[in-house]
Amino acid sequence: AARRLIKLNTNENPYPPAPAVLEAIAAAAGDLRLYPDPGCAALREAIARRHGCGLTGQNVFVGNGSDEVLAFSFLAFFDPGSPIVFPDITYSFYPVFAKLFSIPYRTVPLNPDFTLDVHGMSSPSGGVVFANPNAPTAIELPLPQVRRIVAAHPGKVVLLDEAYIEFGNESAVRLIKEYPNLLVVKTFSKSHALAGLRVGYALGDEGLIKTLNDVKDSFNSYPVDRLAQAGAAAALCEEAYYKKTIEAIRKTRDQSAAALRAMGFMMPDSNANFLFMQHERVHAIELMRRLRERGIVVRRFTLERIENRLRVTVGTEEQMGALISELKKILG
Repeated sequence: AARRLIKLNTNENPYPPAPAVLEAIAAAAGDLRLYPDPGCAALREAIARRHGCGLTGQNVFVGNGSDEVLAFSFLAFFDPGSPIVFPDITYSFYPVFAKLFSIPYRTVPLNPDFTLDVHGMSSPSGGVVFANPNAPTAIELPLPQVRRIVAAHPGKVVLLDEAYIEFGNESAVRLIKEYPNLLVVKTFSKSHALAGLRVGYALGDEGLIKTLNDVKDSFNSYPVDRLAQAGAAAALCEEAYYKKTIEAIRKTRDQSAAALRAMGFMMPDSNANFLFMQHERVHAIELMRRLRERGIVVRRFTLERIENRLRVTVGTEEQMGALISELKKILG
């Protein structure tokens, strides 16, 4: 039998979703002959309750994964006449969406230590996009600096992608009531272990959300199916379960980082569910190839500045133990 790959290349959660989520999905399957709620009303209310901060369902837009929410946001808020900015090293879909919708953009280079250049991100533009914590660097920008970027762009949308914030420290959702130009995008894929269900959402001013709904309706009235709406809503009721799995991932992350550093790997401190690392003497291409031969898949990037880095998802303690022991053999 082919041995199972250890898949550490797409930042999936190594733990299953809460049992109640699977029960809710099974219960919803009885009504599959009926269309789902096009507005995801119950799920939007549940999301608003979960985040508090004075938000209501009118401050929530739900889509088929956060990639769809991001695509709709690019289309809705950015304008071919006004260049937007995002970091040079960030989530690879931002330049793809910009090109797809003919939105001009310029990239702001990350600092030499891979932190975000807040000053560069605050210069005038047609809009701003960044991920916090950033991917693939795993570095989180502290909230006061996030606020500085948002405050520097009144009247222009700041699209903040918080796919990994649950593994970090502080979400910017609390800034939404203060800044009507801030749109925070989140996902159930990582922290809630539902990458296979495809549910993402945006939180922001009611005006921004209304615009997103208009864009959505011109494509597809029903982007989020019945099973997805039921499963995501159930996941929001299982806070204790997810807190426990997130804690386990953080603990494994920090222990793995310490072990890898002791082996000659360099990496920034991670506030996400992955490590962004390079070895002092063996090139990433070589490491990736040799890990693959041993049944472990990791991610490498071709961008020149980071072509010697690997992005490694934090798996279970067993998976990370296997990774570390194979790397020890490879490094001799």
